[in-house]
Parts: sequence; C-alpha cells; structure tokens
Amino acid sequence: MAMRKRDEVYPQAAGIDVGASRHWVAVGSHAASEPVREFGPTTDELDALADWLLACEVDVVALESTGVYWIPLYEVLERRGLQVWLVDARQLRYVPGRKSDVQDCQWLQKLMSLGLLRAAWRPSDGVCVLRAVARQRELLIREQARWVQRMHKALVQMNIQLSEVLSDMMGVTGQAIVRDIVGGQRDPRVLASHRNYRVKADELSIVKALTGNWREEHLFVLEQALGMYDDLARRVSHCEAKLQALLAGLADGQTVRLQGPAKRAKNLPQFDLRQALADWAGVDLTRIDGLGASVVLTVLTEIGTDLSHFASVKHFCSWLGLCPATKISGGKVLRAATRRSANRARQALKMAALALTHSRSALGAFYRRLCTRMDAPRANTAVAHKLARMVYFMLTRGETYVDQGQQHYEEQQRLRSVAALKRRAAALGFQLQPTIQTA
Repeated sequence: MAMRKRDEVYPQAAGIDVGASRHWVAVGSHAASEPVREFGPTTDELDALADWLLACEVDVVALESTGVYWIPLYEVLERRGLQVWLVDARQLRYVPGRKSDVQDCQWLQKLMSLGLLRAAWRPSDGVCVLRAVARQRELLIREQARWVQRMHKALVQMNIQLSEVLSDMMGVTGQAIVRDIVGGQRDPRVLASHRNYRVKADELSIVKALTGNWREEHLFVLEQALGMYDDLARRVSHCEAKLQALLAGLADGQTVRLQGPAKRAKNLPQFDLRQALADWAGVDLTRIDGLGASVVLTVLTEIGTDLSHFASVKHFCSWLGLCPATKISGGKVLRAATRRSANRARQALKMAALALTHSRSALGAFYRRLCTRMDAPRANTAVAHKLARMVYFMLTRGETYVDQGQQHYEEQQRLRSVAALKRRAAALGFQLQPTIQTA
C-alpha cells in the first residue's frame, strides 16, 4: 500500500548510508528528480552533499552510525544548519530485503519520514573535546601498563624476581632499581640499597631476588621497554596539561568548596582533579561512596554536566544500559536482563559499584544485602543503577550526597522487616509482641 502524505512526520527528511569511501544519500521522491545520489568522503564532496540537501529543502537528516566515518559528515551537516539524527544500526538490521547501499539509504529516509527512528545523544562540542583528551590519556596509561609487563618479562627471563619482593615494580624502589640496571649496575647489594623504608621485604631478600644472569638480549629489551614507558609518561603529562586547561575553561570561574581530604590514587593527574571536576559540575560527585576522581572524570567526560536532554532519571539509566530490557509476549516474560552496552560511563559506574564490596557505608551495606538475594553480577548492576540515579539528581538538582553510614542503613532495614512481619501476622490473625520491651 502506498504511503500517504499525512502519515509522514518529517516529509522533508533525508537518509544517508555512511561508508568509508562513499556515502549514499536519499531524499523524498517529491524533492528531486533523482532522489538517490552518491558522494565521496572528502571535504569538498561533503560540502556538495550539504548543498544538494539544502537545495532539496531538506530539514532533517538521518545518519547510520558506522564506525567513526559518520563524524566528519555529521559535523559538516550540523555546521550548515541541518538537523542531524544519528541512529543506531541495530534499529534497521532486522528489516529483510535491504542489503544494498542504495536500498539502505532509501529505507532510512522512509523510516525517518514516518518518525520511526530515535536519535542518539551526542554531548556538546566542549564535552566532546574533553572526552577525546580523557580517552587518549586512558589509552596511554593502558599502553604504559603493557610496557611494564614487557619489563617484567625481561627481568624474569634473567631470573631477576623483582615482583616477588615488591608489590609495585614501577614504584619508587622498583623504578630506581630498573633504571640502575639499565644504567649498567649489576651488583645486587648496590641495587638493593635503593630499598625504600616502606618496602616490607628486607634488604637481604631483595639481594637474593636481584641475583640472576645478565643476558645481553634481555637487557636490551629492558632498556627499550623503559624508554617506551618514559616516552608514554611524557605524553600522559601533555594530556593532563590539556585536561587542566579545558576543565578550567568549562568551569566559568565558579568554585565549589570541597569537604574532606582527597585520596591520592596512582593514576590520577598531577593537578587537583577533584577540585577541577567539582568546579565544572557545580557539585562534588566524589562525595558518593565508590566514586573516586578517576571514575567521576570518566562519567563527566562521557555525559557532560547538562542532562536536560534526558526527560527523567529513568531515561538516563536506560541510556546507560542499567535498566532491564524487558520482553513480554503472551503474558510470559521472555527476557528481563539488561542489554549489552559498551558505554564507558556505564562501565565506570559498574567498577565503582564493585569497589563497595567491603565499604562500611550505607551503599556498601546495600550491595552486600543484594548479594544475599541474587548473584554478584546482578547485584553489581543494581548498585551501578543506584549510583547513576545519585549522579543524575546531583547534576540536575544540585543536591549534596551525605552518607548515613552502615549502622543507619541496617537499622532502617530492621524496621522495614519488623513492619513487614507485623503486616503478615495481622493478615493471618496474629499479633507480634517484642520479647524485650524498649523504653
């Protein structure tokens, strides 16, 4: 049956099938005599694509999110004043018979004109810049860890068991020893003299661990790995300087007074990251138990501080993938688990929830209570969902989180349990009386 005009929500819509070497663009049959055209990926061709869409009087464009190829096209179209919708490819993959680029863009345009697509959310340009720098810093730190593993492998191949006496091979003592080895020192007693007073192993144990065979090929690999580690450390410092400048620009001169000392983590930037993030957000999210400065950095650089795009906290948690994706058919629940997602903010919140396992806070008690009712992965998702709600309310309402403590939480749970037992006893015709009368 032919599509009627009054059924169209966006009659001037266009659909673009994005690719690495070509983009296929489709507009309505009433907008141009040739409704489907092909454009290349260069800047000049993208400008020509935008000119053609404007000449066809297109006002909204649907893009399929394909890798990173959509980003230049998205920015060009947005700069030219077009409303761009970035849609998930999973919304289209179950439609049969649309297996070519030409048919894909036409089907995308048809679904967009009928209002059957949903746009993905992309933060503002300032947050996108900050996110790119934060992700680059995270990538460099992971690369550093790989080169530390290569240094450890070279030492083990020379039977230098440094990891047996040091908990952190790249701590103060470990770095001093490794750099002295690369510098040419081979005497275990001289190397052990770098022992810091906080190292639990005694100097004799370190001497034994540093006695090995100094093979030339492994020393060469150790030197190369240490050089790469130092080069990555310099690049991490450049990222941190850029982060500090960007955060200062987003803060707009406002200052939030922090309460309590900040814990110094190993991979945190050299500047006061907690204060910079609080000045930008207007609230101190590290007050929430489990959310350290590194977790807050990941969350804020992924979602920004303006959550007005989300209609409610339920929409926000659903976007994070922390809500059950319920599927019911014929009155039977087919699926009630959360969907898989690569959302970085979601992953950071789930790692923060995992850190509450042994916490003496109310959230820690909540996590342990959930673990008695369900398996650990589901409890972790539920606590991450609770953390996401707290983040949403703090950013939208400016609320301050105050931890009531584990004892207060357990007392509340006891009162709820007593009230539930009384209701159940009353329903059965009984009355509960405490064994010990309290004043």
